[in-house]
Amino acid sequence: MPESLNIIDLITQASLLVQIVMALLLLASLLSWVIIFRMSARLGTAKNFDQQFETWFWSGEDLAKLYQGVQGSPERQGLEQIFYVGFSEYLRMHKKRQPKDDIIDGVERKLRVGLGRQQQLLESGLTTLASIGSVAPYIGLFGTVWGIMNAFLGLSQTEQATLASVAPGIAEALIATAMGLFAAIPAVLAYNHFTAKSSRLYDSRALFCDEMTGMLQRETSAENIINRETQVNANQVKGL
Repeated sequence: MPESLNIIDLITQASLLVQIVMALLLLASLLSWVIIFRMSARLGTAKNFDQQFETWFWSGEDLAKLYQGVQGSPERQGLEQIFYVGFSEYLRMHKKRQPKDDIIDGVERKLRVGLGRQQQLLESGLTTLASIGSVAPYIGLFGTVWGIMNAFLGLSQTEQATLASVAPGIAEALIATAMGLFAAIPAVLAYNHFTAKSSRLYDSRALFCDEMTGMLQRETSAENIINRETQVNANQVKGL
């Protein structure tokens, strides 16, 4: 490549506005990669934690003992936190001797709230990736238009128009476009990947909430049957 078209020289000799555009695109690219690495680690950790908790949950251990173990955990997250929120509401309403339907409705509401909050934490950063992926090409295009405009303005001030005289300005403009694509493409790919991955985790957690609600509903029904049988036996004793 000729020295006159060296990329570093083109960037340093670019107009101030184009340099600002390039700096913004470089910062956007760095930010997107930071978010990508963080979300990759967060989603991987969340999946492992959920699998471990589900194994514990379906091991047959009593829910009350499971709740005590979760309650002592300093940093609850994912399914662990969702279970804690839902079972806390179950114990609170059960202690107040609320009707079965009210207990189940209250637990379902708490589970939905817990699920939504955990999903918000899980998807933190997706909006920024989407913004970078959609805006970065246009920022690069703006730098391209400005660079080409400057190139043709400079060309109009020369007596002899040659390709060599306009090439640096056009090359400078195309670098801005390339940087815009360099920032946007990884952000868009990462956004689609993480959106699909978080959706799968959400579906798995939502299924767990349904299973937990059904389990608590069966336990509540069994307790009601036991209470009714106890009351009938007590009445029979009094009748004797």
